[in-house]
Amino acid sequence: MSTWSGKPSVKGNTETMRMFLLTCVSIGITFVDNLSTTGSGAQLLINNLQLHMGNCTPYLLSLGLSKGQTSLVWVAGPLSGLIVQPIIGVVADESTSKWGRRRPIIVIGSFIVAGSLLALGFTKEIVDFFISDKDTAQLMTIVLAVLSLYSVDFSINAVMSCGRSLVVDTLPISKQQTGAAWASRMGSLGHIIGYAMGAIDLVGIFGTTLGDTQFKQLTVIAALGMLATSFITCWAVSERILLSVRHDPRQTNVRFKVVRQIYSTVLTLPPRIQAICNAVFWSWIGWFPFIVYSSTWVGETYFRYDVSADARNSDDALGDMGRIGSTALTVYSTVSFISAWVLPALIQAPEDKSFTHRPPASIAPLINTFNQYKPDLLTAWIAGNVMFAGAMFITPFATSFRFATAIVALCGIPWSVAGWAPTTFLGIEVNKLSGQPDPARSIEMRDVSVLEMGKPDEESNSSSGGLSGVYFGILNIYVTIPQFLSTLMSGVVFAMLEPGKSPELAHEAHPSETADPTGPNAIAVTMFLGALGSLVAAVVTKKLRYV
Repeated sequence: MSTWSGKPSVKGNTETMRMFLLTCVSIGITFVDNLSTTGSGAQLLINNLQLHMGNCTPYLLSLGLSKGQTSLVWVAGPLSGLIVQPIIGVVADESTSKWGRRRPIIVIGSFIVAGSLLALGFTKEIVDFFISDKDTAQLMTIVLAVLSLYSVDFSINAVMSCGRSLVVDTLPISKQQTGAAWASRMGSLGHIIGYAMGAIDLVGIFGTTLGDTQFKQLTVIAALGMLATSFITCWAVSERILLSVRHDPRQTNVRFKVVRQIYSTVLTLPPRIQAICNAVFWSWIGWFPFIVYSSTWVGETYFRYDVSADARNSDDALGDMGRIGSTALTVYSTVSFISAWVLPALIQAPEDKSFTHRPPASIAPLINTFNQYKPDLLTAWIAGNVMFAGAMFITPFATSFRFATAIVALCGIPWSVAGWAPTTFLGIEVNKLSGQPDPARSIEMRDVSVLEMGKPDEESNSSSGGLSGVYFGILNIYVTIPQFLSTLMSGVVFAMLEPGKSPELAHEAHPSETADPTGPNAIAVTMFLGALGSLVAAVVTKKLRYV
């Protein structure tokens, strides 16, 4: 049995303020994801992905990497999600630091993220300061950029893991759904801020104070945002302190406990949980190419079909492409953010038959009629997969960046459902297995600062704690594996259709080294193929009705 000291609490006079402070770190996490990294599978569980939707893909292309090579770089996201989060989770669970189990790792991880972002943004300057030979400097610039990107990916996953666990540790069971909802909202807010910053001409506003290009200034702002939001959350939250951990003497291979537990559970998944995981697996075959390359695709569409001759020869083509892509993603993120608030009112709550709506008498007939035709969440999930597949099927035919922007924006609706439905259904199944009450009864809002979280120096157990960790960890695996498969698929497509360097960004390359800009857009073809997985996901999701 473990021994504890103190009780968790959050500063703030209102519940809204306390929830904001508790989940504020999610803003910084998603802001960083917008700029440089793709969210791991676990990020889907709290929303929100994390994401190569920003400016880093064109930045690497401008350094001289081909699209096929950049697809290998993006392995960092799923790899870090698969490795870092389980390890950090075990280390944090058994930490006896006087500052708590989660906050020290959030602070350390945030500083590593900030330093890596600055190294990523100022890669050429750092390398040129130490190396004068041009060829060697070019090689080391690419190496440092890739290493910095991997460092951001791995450290942001540590912050993600502990940020999510901090919400779980701090809130009682009755407020877990509320906390997860606030984390999702803060993540959406971080997306909007990140995309908006990418769409603004920062150099024109700030001059060269923070850097002489758009991407450099974005890395500086993202680093400061990561540190600020992490500080706010760590300052506002007080954790219970773990004093000692008593291990089970029968468990001799403690180091492999997590691996053994996940492996044995995967082999004996309940049928509905297996069906949920299968649906998520196929949906991410489609989502991953969109998440990684959609902003680059919009920017390339602009350069192919809309840009003027003068703009094509811009000294900051990277910044121009990033702003065009970020504008599209700002609209996309806004649609997703609005959907996260509106869709729950338009969709029936799954398995919630106990609550009777009593609207005002003047509008009662209209509300009752509307409620009769509201789709359930499963229907919305199926429709979301079909909607996303339809949008991706028309990407190869987009010949205007405005049309491409509209396609990306439309995907905000199914993305909102994709981030909400799987966790809802899995949460219900976990509560059933744990003997927990109906989820609809556990959303009462009370003052978290006065809730008893367990007596000091006692271990307070939740019957759902172990189960939720295992099953959500397994869902993470089903999100992560498709990312590797999609990376392989995109690498093959890029090698076949655009084997050379980017003609829009690699200006210093010889014409023989660049891809043919008049051929099919490799990114559009990749997203088209991914849509096939989304159609399979729709079919698999429908089977949940009969399991």
